[in-house]
Amino acid sequence: MAPPTTRAMRARAAASSDRIPPDVLFDVLLRLPARDLCRLRAVSRSWRALASDPLFVAAHAARHGGPLFLAKFQDDKTSVYVVDLSGDVVKRIAGAGGGPYHRLLRTHLNLGCLATDWNRCSVLDPATGAVHDLAERPAEEHANCVNLSNSYTFFALGWVASTGEHKVLRMFNRLGFHNGGQQIFEVFTINGGTGHARWRGRQGPGLFIDECSSGVVDGVVYFLTSRVYEGARCGIRPDYIVSVDLGREEWRRDLRGPISSNAGYAKVSLYMRRQLALAELKGSLVVADHRHQPFTMDLWFLLDFGSGLWVKQYHIRIESLNLRSADEYHRLKPLLVLDDGRLVLYLAPTGPRNQHFCPTGYETS
Repeated sequence: MAPPTTRAMRARAAASSDRIPPDVLFDVLLRLPARDLCRLRAVSRSWRALASDPLFVAAHAARHGGPLFLAKFQDDKTSVYVVDLSGDVVKRIAGAGGGPYHRLLRTHLNLGCLATDWNRCSVLDPATGAVHDLAERPAEEHANCVNLSNSYTFFALGWVASTGEHKVLRMFNRLGFHNGGQQIFEVFTINGGTGHARWRGRQGPGLFIDECSSGVVDGVVYFLTSRVYEGARCGIRPDYIVSVDLGREEWRRDLRGPISSNAGYAKVSLYMRRQLALAELKGSLVVADHRHQPFTMDLWFLLDFGSGLWVKQYHIRIESLNLRSADEYHRLKPLLVLDDGRLVLYLAPTGPRNQHFCPTGYETS
Protein backbone atom coordinates (compact mmCIF):
# COMPACT_ATOMS: atom_id res chain seq x y z
CA MET A 1 0.00 0.00 0.00
CA ALA A 2 1.32 3.45 -0.94
CA PRO A 3 1.83 5.85 2.00
CA PRO A 4 -0.66 8.74 2.50
CA THR A 5 0.32 11.77 0.43
CA THR A 6 -1.79 14.55 1.93
CA ARG A 7 -2.40 15.80 5.45
CA ALA A 8 -6.04 14.69 5.26
CA MET A 9 -5.08 11.21 4.11
CA ARG A 10 -2.51 10.92 6.89
CA ALA A 11 -5.09 11.97 9.42
CA ARG A 12 -7.54 9.32 8.17
CA ALA A 13 -4.81 6.67 8.31
CA ALA A 14 -3.96 7.62 11.89
CA ALA A 15 -7.63 7.51 12.87
CA SER A 16 -8.11 4.06 11.34
CA SER A 17 -5.01 2.77 13.07
CA ASP A 18 -6.52 3.73 16.43
CA ARG A 19 -9.40 1.30 15.80
CA ILE A 20 -7.07 -1.70 16.18
CA PRO A 21 -7.73 -3.40 19.54
CA PRO A 22 -4.94 -2.53 22.01
CA ASP A 23 -4.07 -6.16 22.74
CA VAL A 24 -3.76 -6.93 19.01
CA LEU A 25 -1.65 -3.82 18.43
CA PHE A 26 0.53 -4.74 21.42
CA ASP A 27 1.18 -8.21 19.99
CA VAL A 28 1.87 -6.92 16.47
CA LEU A 29 4.31 -4.20 17.52
CA LEU A 30 6.02 -6.59 19.89
CA ARG A 31 7.14 -8.72 16.93
CA LEU A 32 8.86 -5.86 15.08
CA PRO A 33 12.57 -5.06 15.34
CA ALA A 34 13.60 -1.85 17.04
CA ARG A 35 14.35 0.04 13.82
CA ASP A 36 10.84 -0.52 12.36
CA LEU A 37 9.23 0.20 15.71
CA CYS A 38 10.91 3.60 15.92
CA ARG A 39 9.49 4.54 12.53
CA LEU A 40 5.95 3.42 13.41
CA ARG A 41 5.90 5.59 16.52
CA ALA A 42 5.03 8.48 14.18
CA VAL A 43 1.79 6.88 12.97
CA SER A 44 -0.34 8.23 15.80
CA ARG A 45 -0.26 9.40 19.41
CA SER A 46 -1.70 6.12 20.64
CA TRP A 47 1.00 4.11 18.86
CA ARG A 48 3.67 6.36 20.31
CA ALA A 49 2.19 6.02 23.78
CA LEU A 50 2.12 2.24 23.51
CA ALA A 51 5.70 2.03 22.20
CA SER A 52 6.83 4.26 25.09
CA ASP A 53 4.97 2.39 27.82
CA PRO A 54 7.43 0.79 30.30
CA LEU A 55 5.53 -2.51 30.23
CA PHE A 56 5.80 -2.68 26.43
CA VAL A 57 9.46 -1.60 26.48
CA ALA A 58 10.30 -4.38 28.97
CA ALA A 59 8.38 -6.99 26.95
CA HIS A 60 10.03 -5.89 23.69
CA ALA A 61 13.50 -6.01 25.27
CA ALA A 62 12.85 -9.52 26.58
CA ARG A 63 11.65 -10.72 23.18
CA HIS A 64 14.47 -9.08 21.20
CA GLY A 65 17.39 -9.83 23.45
CA GLY A 66 20.64 -8.20 22.42
CA PRO A 67 23.74 -10.18 21.47
CA LEU A 68 26.08 -11.58 24.09
CA PHE A 69 29.87 -11.58 23.91
CA LEU A 70 32.65 -13.66 25.38
CA ALA A 71 35.42 -11.60 26.95
CA LYS A 72 38.57 -11.87 29.04
CA PHE A 73 39.55 -9.14 31.49
CA GLN A 74 42.98 -7.94 32.51
CA ASP A 75 42.40 -8.53 36.23
CA ASP A 76 41.10 -12.11 35.83
CA LYS A 77 43.05 -13.85 33.10
CA THR A 78 41.98 -17.39 33.98
CA SER A 79 38.23 -16.81 33.52
CA VAL A 80 35.97 -16.13 30.57
CA TYR A 81 33.00 -13.80 30.96
CA VAL A 82 29.70 -13.58 29.10
CA VAL A 83 28.79 -9.89 28.78
CA ASP A 84 26.00 -7.92 27.11
CA LEU A 85 26.24 -4.78 24.99
CA SER A 86 26.24 -2.59 28.09
CA GLY A 87 29.30 -4.38 29.43
CA ASP A 88 27.33 -5.99 32.25
CA VAL A 89 28.50 -9.48 33.20
CA VAL A 90 25.86 -12.14 32.53
CA LYS A 91 27.99 -15.12 33.50
CA ARG A 92 31.52 -15.88 34.71
CA ILE A 93 33.13 -19.17 33.66
CA ALA A 94 35.94 -19.66 36.17
CA GLY A 95 39.07 -21.46 35.00
CA ALA A 96 38.07 -21.44 31.33
CA GLY A 97 40.45 -18.67 30.28
CA GLY A 98 43.48 -20.93 30.01
CA GLY A 99 45.85 -18.46 31.68
CA PRO A 100 47.32 -15.03 30.97
CA TYR A 101 48.71 -15.87 27.54
CA HIS A 102 45.57 -17.34 26.01
CA ARG A 103 43.75 -15.06 23.57
CA LEU A 104 40.00 -15.33 23.08
CA LEU A 105 39.46 -15.58 19.33
CA ARG A 106 36.60 -13.79 17.62
CA THR A 107 33.76 -16.03 16.45
CA HIS A 108 30.00 -15.80 15.86
CA LEU A 109 29.49 -19.44 16.80
CA ASN A 110 28.07 -21.07 19.91
CA LEU A 111 31.59 -22.14 20.89
CA GLY A 112 34.55 -20.06 21.97
CA CYS A 113 38.18 -20.66 21.06
CA LEU A 114 41.20 -19.75 23.20
CA ALA A 115 44.71 -20.04 21.83
CA THR A 116 48.31 -18.99 22.30
CA ASP A 117 51.19 -18.38 19.93
CA TRP A 118 52.87 -21.49 21.35
CA ASN A 119 50.69 -24.21 19.89
CA ARG A 120 48.10 -24.44 22.67
CA CYS A 121 44.40 -24.20 21.87
CA SER A 122 41.16 -25.06 23.67
CA VAL A 123 37.49 -24.86 22.74
CA LEU A 124 34.90 -23.60 25.22
CA ASP A 125 31.17 -24.31 25.37
CA PRO A 126 29.77 -21.21 27.15
CA ALA A 127 26.44 -22.90 27.87
CA THR A 128 27.96 -25.74 29.91
CA GLY A 129 31.38 -24.33 30.76
CA ALA A 130 33.04 -27.43 29.29
CA VAL A 131 36.55 -26.91 27.91
CA HIS A 132 38.20 -29.24 25.36
CA ASP A 133 41.97 -28.99 25.06
CA LEU A 134 43.13 -29.72 21.53
CA ALA A 135 46.20 -31.82 20.93
CA GLU A 136 49.47 -29.93 20.69
CA ARG A 137 51.33 -32.60 18.73
CA PRO A 138 51.52 -31.72 15.01
CA ALA A 139 50.02 -33.87 12.28
CA GLU A 140 51.96 -36.99 11.37
CA GLU A 141 52.78 -35.46 7.98
CA HIS A 142 54.56 -32.58 9.74
CA ALA A 143 56.26 -34.46 12.55
CA ASN A 144 59.71 -33.94 11.02
CA CYS A 145 59.28 -30.48 9.52
CA VAL A 146 57.67 -28.47 12.31
CA ASN A 147 60.16 -27.02 14.76
CA LEU A 148 58.06 -25.80 17.66
CA SER A 149 60.92 -23.83 19.16
CA ASN A 150 61.18 -21.64 16.05
CA SER A 151 57.53 -21.20 15.14
CA TYR A 152 54.42 -19.48 16.34
CA THR A 153 50.91 -20.66 15.64
CA PHE A 154 47.59 -19.20 14.52
CA PHE A 155 44.13 -20.72 15.02
CA ALA A 156 40.67 -20.14 13.52
CA LEU A 157 37.39 -21.84 14.45
CA GLY A 158 34.60 -22.45 11.93
CA TRP A 159 31.38 -24.42 11.55
CA VAL A 160 30.58 -26.61 8.53
CA ALA A 161 26.82 -26.43 7.93
CA SER A 162 26.67 -29.49 5.65
CA THR A 163 28.01 -31.83 8.35
CA GLY A 164 27.30 -29.89 11.55
CA GLU A 165 30.97 -30.17 12.51
CA HIS A 166 33.15 -27.55 14.13
CA LYS A 167 36.67 -27.44 12.72
CA VAL A 168 39.82 -25.62 13.77
CA LEU A 169 42.46 -24.41 11.34
CA ARG A 170 46.01 -24.20 12.66
CA MET A 171 48.97 -22.57 10.95
CA PHE A 172 52.62 -22.92 11.94
CA ASN A 173 54.54 -19.81 10.90
CA ARG A 174 58.23 -20.77 10.77
CA LEU A 175 61.12 -18.30 10.69
CA GLY A 176 59.44 -15.82 8.36
CA PHE A 177 59.31 -15.08 4.67
CA HIS A 178 62.69 -13.31 4.39
CA ASN A 179 64.49 -16.13 6.20
CA GLY A 180 63.30 -18.87 3.87
CA GLY A 181 60.55 -19.95 6.23
CA GLN A 182 57.20 -21.49 5.47
CA GLN A 183 53.62 -21.57 6.67
CA ILE A 184 52.26 -25.03 7.42
CA PHE A 185 48.52 -25.72 7.79
CA GLU A 186 46.53 -28.35 9.68
CA VAL A 187 42.84 -29.04 10.40
CA PHE A 188 41.22 -30.52 13.50
CA THR A 189 37.60 -31.76 13.73
CA ILE A 190 35.74 -31.33 17.01
CA ASN A 191 33.28 -34.19 17.59
CA GLY A 192 31.73 -34.09 21.05
CA GLY A 193 34.96 -35.28 22.65
CA THR A 194 38.46 -34.61 21.37
CA GLY A 195 40.43 -37.29 23.20
CA HIS A 196 41.36 -39.38 20.14
CA ALA A 197 41.13 -36.72 17.41
CA ARG A 198 44.28 -35.70 15.55
CA TRP A 199 45.47 -32.85 13.42
CA ARG A 200 45.54 -33.47 9.67
CA GLY A 201 48.15 -31.80 7.49
CA ARG A 202 46.88 -29.76 4.54
CA GLN A 203 48.57 -27.99 1.66
CA GLY A 204 49.09 -24.21 1.86
CA PRO A 205 47.77 -21.57 -0.57
CA GLY A 206 51.13 -20.85 -2.22
CA LEU A 207 51.27 -17.29 -0.86
CA PHE A 208 52.21 -16.03 2.57
CA ILE A 209 49.12 -14.90 4.47
CA ASP A 210 48.59 -12.27 7.13
CA GLU A 211 47.26 -14.40 9.97
CA CYS A 212 46.06 -11.29 11.85
CA SER A 213 43.65 -10.47 9.02
CA SER A 214 41.47 -13.57 9.13
CA GLY A 215 37.68 -13.67 8.93
CA VAL A 216 35.41 -16.73 9.04
CA VAL A 217 32.14 -16.90 7.08
CA ASP A 218 30.03 -20.07 6.65
CA GLY A 219 32.90 -22.45 7.32
CA VAL A 220 35.37 -20.62 5.08
CA VAL A 221 38.43 -18.87 6.54
CA TYR A 222 39.56 -15.80 4.58
CA PHE A 223 42.95 -14.07 4.76
CA LEU A 224 44.63 -11.05 3.28
CA THR A 225 48.08 -11.75 1.92
CA SER A 226 51.14 -10.96 4.05
CA ARG A 227 52.67 -7.50 4.36
CA VAL A 228 55.87 -8.89 2.84
CA TYR A 229 54.14 -8.24 -0.50
CA GLU A 230 53.69 -4.55 0.31
CA GLY A 231 54.58 -2.33 -2.61
CA ALA A 232 53.56 -2.20 -6.24
CA ARG A 233 56.59 -4.05 -7.62
CA CYS A 234 55.47 -7.44 -6.28
CA GLY A 235 52.27 -7.33 -8.35
CA ILE A 236 50.08 -8.55 -5.46
CA ARG A 237 47.44 -5.99 -4.51
CA PRO A 238 46.97 -5.16 -0.81
CA ASP A 239 43.36 -6.41 -0.85
CA TYR A 240 44.20 -9.76 -2.47
CA ILE A 241 42.33 -12.49 -0.57
CA VAL A 242 42.92 -16.23 -0.22
CA SER A 243 40.52 -18.61 1.52
CA VAL A 244 40.27 -22.20 2.72
CA ASP A 245 37.03 -24.21 2.81
CA LEU A 246 36.96 -26.10 6.12
CA GLY A 247 34.31 -28.50 4.83
CA ARG A 248 36.42 -29.71 1.90
CA GLU A 249 39.67 -28.80 3.67
CA GLU A 250 40.92 -27.25 0.46
CA TRP A 251 42.06 -23.79 -0.58
CA ARG A 252 39.74 -22.01 -2.97
CA ARG A 253 40.68 -19.82 -5.90
CA ASP A 254 42.07 -16.42 -5.02
CA LEU A 255 39.73 -13.45 -4.77
CA ARG A 256 40.33 -9.90 -5.94
CA GLY A 257 39.30 -7.42 -3.25
CA PRO A 258 37.01 -4.39 -3.58
CA ILE A 259 39.76 -1.76 -3.66
CA SER A 260 41.55 -3.16 -6.69
CA SER A 261 38.21 -4.05 -8.27
CA ASN A 262 36.87 -0.50 -8.06
CA ALA A 263 39.90 1.80 -8.26
CA GLY A 264 42.69 2.53 -10.70
CA TYR A 265 46.16 1.02 -10.32
CA ALA A 266 47.73 4.30 -9.18
CA LYS A 267 45.29 4.60 -6.27
CA VAL A 268 45.55 0.93 -5.33
CA SER A 269 49.34 1.11 -5.11
CA LEU A 270 49.03 3.73 -2.37
CA TYR A 271 47.02 1.41 -0.12
CA MET A 272 48.67 -0.35 2.82
CA ARG A 273 47.46 -3.66 4.20
CA ARG A 274 47.20 -2.18 7.69
CA GLN A 275 44.32 -0.01 6.42
CA LEU A 276 42.30 -3.14 5.64
CA ALA A 277 40.62 -5.77 7.81
CA LEU A 278 38.32 -8.72 7.15
CA ALA A 279 35.11 -9.37 9.07
CA GLU A 280 31.77 -11.14 8.87
CA LEU A 281 28.61 -9.02 8.93
CA LYS A 282 25.09 -10.23 8.24
CA GLY A 283 26.44 -13.51 6.88
CA SER A 284 28.75 -11.87 4.33
CA LEU A 285 32.49 -11.38 4.03
CA VAL A 286 33.32 -7.71 4.58
CA VAL A 287 36.47 -5.73 3.84
CA ALA A 288 36.81 -2.77 6.20
CA ASP A 289 38.91 0.07 4.79
CA HIS A 290 39.74 2.52 7.58
CA ARG A 291 41.53 5.86 7.53
CA HIS A 292 42.70 8.15 10.33
CA GLN A 293 42.55 11.91 10.90
CA PRO A 294 39.60 12.10 10.60
CA PHE A 295 38.61 8.50 11.21
CA THR A 296 36.47 6.99 8.46
CA MET A 297 35.65 3.43 7.54
CA ASP A 298 34.19 1.99 4.34
CA LEU A 299 32.57 -1.43 4.57
CA TRP A 300 32.57 -3.47 1.36
CA PHE A 301 30.29 -6.54 1.26
CA LEU A 302 31.04 -9.53 -0.96
CA LEU A 303 27.77 -10.31 -2.74
CA ASP A 304 29.00 -13.10 -5.00
CA PHE A 305 32.26 -15.04 -4.69
CA GLY A 306 32.08 -16.50 -8.20
CA SER A 307 31.97 -13.12 -9.95
CA GLY A 308 33.93 -11.25 -7.29
CA LEU A 309 31.13 -8.70 -6.89
CA TRP A 310 31.63 -6.21 -4.02
CA VAL A 311 29.26 -3.45 -2.91
CA LYS A 312 30.07 -0.63 -0.49
CA GLN A 313 27.13 -0.56 1.91
CA TYR A 314 28.51 1.74 4.63
CA HIS A 315 30.66 4.84 4.77
CA ILE A 316 31.22 5.62 8.44
CA ARG A 317 32.54 8.82 9.98
CA ILE A 318 33.50 8.32 13.59
CA GLU A 319 34.08 11.59 15.39
CA SER A 320 33.61 10.28 18.93
CA LEU A 321 36.48 7.76 18.74
CA ASN A 322 39.57 9.40 20.19
CA LEU A 323 42.66 7.66 18.81
CA ARG A 324 45.85 9.44 19.81
CA SER A 325 47.80 8.00 16.89
CA ALA A 326 47.26 5.88 13.81
CA ASP A 327 49.21 3.04 15.41
CA GLU A 328 47.40 2.99 18.75
CA TYR A 329 45.13 0.18 17.56
CA HIS A 330 46.49 -2.19 14.96
CA ARG A 331 43.04 -3.67 14.30
CA LEU A 332 39.65 -2.00 14.40
CA LYS A 333 37.13 -4.57 13.21
CA PRO A 334 33.35 -4.43 12.86
CA LEU A 335 31.69 -7.28 14.75
CA LEU A 336 28.00 -7.04 13.92
CA VAL A 337 25.12 -4.80 12.88
CA LEU A 338 22.39 -4.33 15.50
CA ASP A 339 18.68 -4.19 14.72
CA ASP A 340 18.66 -0.42 15.14
CA GLY A 341 21.49 0.04 12.63
CA ARG A 342 24.32 0.61 15.09
CA LEU A 343 27.64 -1.13 14.56
CA VAL A 344 29.63 -2.93 17.24
CA LEU A 345 33.37 -2.47 16.73
CA TYR A 346 36.22 -4.41 18.29
CA LEU A 347 39.33 -2.43 19.21
CA ALA A 348 42.47 -4.52 19.57
CA PRO A 349 45.27 -2.61 21.33
CA THR A 350 48.86 -3.13 20.27
CA GLY A 351 50.26 -2.67 23.76
CA PRO A 352 49.45 -4.16 27.18
CA ARG A 353 46.02 -2.55 27.40
CA ASN A 354 42.64 -4.09 28.06
CA GLN A 355 40.92 -5.38 24.97
CA HIS A 356 37.37 -4.15 24.83
CA PHE A 357 34.25 -3.84 22.73
CA CYS A 358 33.00 -0.42 21.69
CA PRO A 359 29.25 -0.42 20.98
CA THR A 360 28.16 3.08 20.03
CA GLY A 361 26.15 5.00 17.49
CA TYR A 362 27.91 6.08 14.30
CA GLU A 363 26.99 8.37 11.48
CA THR A 364 26.65 6.29 8.33
CA SER A 365 25.78 6.93 4.75
